[in-house]
Amino acid sequence: MSYTINRIIKDVGFEDVDQRARQALADHGFGVLTEIDVKATMKKKLDKDMPAYRILGACNPGMAWEAIGVEPRVGAMLPCNVILREVSEGVEVSAVDPVVSMAAIDNDELKQVATKVRDMLSEVVQTI
Repeated sequence: MSYTINRIIKDVGFEDVDQRARQALADHGFGVLTEIDVKATMKKKLDKDMPAYRILGACNPGMAWEAIGVEPRVGAMLPCNVILREVSEGVEVSAVDPVVSMAAIDNDELKQVATKVRDMLSEVVQTI
């Protein structure tokens, strides 16, 4: 079982995919709360070079509210990370699968929320 929802976008630059990802997230009610430029961080901290790699910490406030309402400590698992990374075929977009990431939590109501969020993130990835 995969723990991410994936898509490779060909013939589009990294920054263009980033903008498309942010727009698709916004169009589906997500905001980007955090951003980590992994490439820049690895260069600065370790003096290592790598292809472009960015982590967007996305949150849909309504879904987060619902999840926290049924499982107060679920905040330790938030936000939903979406990664953008340069690969030989283009730019890979991967979003966490919330159903998989929440599988260790024994709460049927939370699983229902996670399923809704997975469906939303799947749409986001396909929209980019």
